[in-house]
Amino acid sequence: MNALEKNRLIINEADDELVKLFEKRMHAVKEILAYKKENGLPVLDASREADNIARNCAKVQDEELKKYFRRWYEETMAVSRAYQEDLLERK
Repeated sequence: MNALEKNRLIINEADDELVKLFEKRMHAVKEILAYKKENGLPVLDASREADNIARNCAKVQDEELKKYFRRWYEETMAVSRAYQEDLLERK
């Protein structure tokens, strides 16, 4: 196995883990929406989102990757909000 194949295998394994984590996250997002609806809370909690972004970006040890993680995580948060908004529209 050459370096390209080896690293593609590593990416495939990471992607498999990400899929599982994505589903786990989105199931929690759905449950959070139920709580928000029940308690009259908005989908977006800007303060919590900003705190999550800062807290998780601080965990990235590779300085070169921090800005890319931030972008990825912000998009993750946007996808979570979009899912909640779609669920609200369906009901």
